[in-house]
Amino acid sequence: MTENIFVQTWLDSVPLLNGNSMESAMPGNVMHSNYALEEQGILNPGNVYWNLSTPALYEEAIRRQEGVMAAEGPFVVRTGQHTGRSPNDKFIVRESSSNNEIWWGKVNYPISEHRFEALHARMLAYMQGRDLFIQDYYAGADPTYQLSVRFITETAWHSIFVRNLFIEPSRQELASFLPDFTVIALPNFHAKPEIDGTHSDVFIVLNFARKLILVGGTSYAGEIKKSIFTTLNYLLPHHHVLPMHCAANVGQSGDVALFFGLSGTGKTTLSADSKRTLIGDDEHGWSDRGIFNFEGGCYAKLIHLSREAEPEIYQTTQRFGSILENVAINPLTRHLDLNDATLTENTRGAYPIEYISNASPTGMTGHPQNIIFLTADALGVLPPIARLTNEQAMYHFLSGYTAKVAGTEKGLGHEPQAVFSACFGAPFMALHPSVYADLLGQKIERYKVKVWLVNTGWTGGSYGVGERIPIKQTRAMLTAALSGALDEIPTTVDPVFGFHVPVRCPGVSEKLLTPRLTWSDPDHYNIQAYKLAEMFIDNFKQFADGVAPQVRLGGPLVGKAN
Repeated sequence: MTENIFVQTWLDSVPLLNGNSMESAMPGNVMHSNYALEEQGILNPGNVYWNLSTPALYEEAIRRQEGVMAAEGPFVVRTGQHTGRSPNDKFIVRESSSNNEIWWGKVNYPISEHRFEALHARMLAYMQGRDLFIQDYYAGADPTYQLSVRFITETAWHSIFVRNLFIEPSRQELASFLPDFTVIALPNFHAKPEIDGTHSDVFIVLNFARKLILVGGTSYAGEIKKSIFTTLNYLLPHHHVLPMHCAANVGQSGDVALFFGLSGTGKTTLSADSKRTLIGDDEHGWSDRGIFNFEGGCYAKLIHLSREAEPEIYQTTQRFGSILENVAINPLTRHLDLNDATLTENTRGAYPIEYISNASPTGMTGHPQNIIFLTADALGVLPPIARLTNEQAMYHFLSGYTAKVAGTEKGLGHEPQAVFSACFGAPFMALHPSVYADLLGQKIERYKVKVWLVNTGWTGGSYGVGERIPIKQTRAMLTAALSGALDEIPTTVDPVFGFHVPVRCPGVSEKLLTPRLTWSDPDHYNIQAYKLAEMFIDNFKQFADGVAPQVRLGGPLVGKAN
């Protein structure tokens, strides 16, 4: 290995760098894998920091002026121009082993093997002489389906992000760690569209044959997280495991609940419940053995987060080790302002799952009894809670209706946009949505799971007229559903959508349960409800020929007679 100068911390007498590997000065305490960077084509780098602890990474990040430490200890960073994902910049390499399986289109753009190899070669050249941070971590709490991933970054704070979001191997496992996949994330390396065939200077490129993921031109850490999620969405269905964009928690009686939903629907907030054990907040697999978390941490939206409404998540913003993206901070006192959206509505916090006091230490649990489909309805016409039949569950899983909240993705405006995202996570689906829907339908039927639609969006009018459904009311409805309190309560059938809506719910206004009653102009409600129903029907045409007839009957009642 290339000899490099020693790198010192404030303990000047303790050498932290030995050759190209960052190690403790204590004998036998090597923190890197025997699988060297040279075997991955990375030659002549600068200092290479292997599996540093979070405190050591803080020192490096501060020394390199990558961010600042806030008053209570979290590390605050700026991601620059890109404060959300860049969905138009994600590519999958078109190669023979996966070509016939990929869901090609606007979600998964193809890029040739030749373009990939040229881009990769330029990244390898870029890394020569540059300092690199390595983390060898796992994705997937269930050892049977666990993915070994090497994360190579050029910034220390991204290395902390990886430590927070994924699952740490033991010291013994590190020595023999062999990556199944490698992620190279270089924010300061930019693509050249005219040469690389990309849409901009930003790129997220997945090569399933080479087991290699390249990320460049963006500092937004969510691209690292979601590239691994996309990889698991490609791999796991081959093992009859359903990958899901959902949170999961467990009640005191052992009842498991899944919370599906896109960013801004309340998935992370609602799954963090002091009375229930958190399995994970965003990504899970459902195998024949039960549910398992893909991650070892959480990546929560922080805008307008409050100590009163979301105490479990709020306290993570006051912890050493948490990474806070684009959160406002007073430069003198270093106190945070979680209500300041000057930089973006998509302020984010990444923290280890153990920062949630009632989180599961194993990340694994049994089969669910309840599934919640969360939607933030910007039109304000969907009921705040409704029971779905199995056919409706399949229909609405494929539809994945919600409103994308400003800032979550590059290019969104200030108002929510009504969208349909298949499987409540189309941007991360490598295979056709029907693959995931079929798996879900089989598991709902086999394990007799109850499915609920919960609207965390608007009531009393559309966005700009109505108001957001209070989180306290949503929590009351969820508590009733998960406890079984709604099982014996009579329901009415929504005349437009066909949902079974409970006529009452403990702790919730009966008027709130029927959206039409919350509008000052019922006729205007009818217009908006029919408008949304037609949007559902138009969107589902893309799936109609590939699903069973009974699934098509799970859609809105409006238009079925036509």
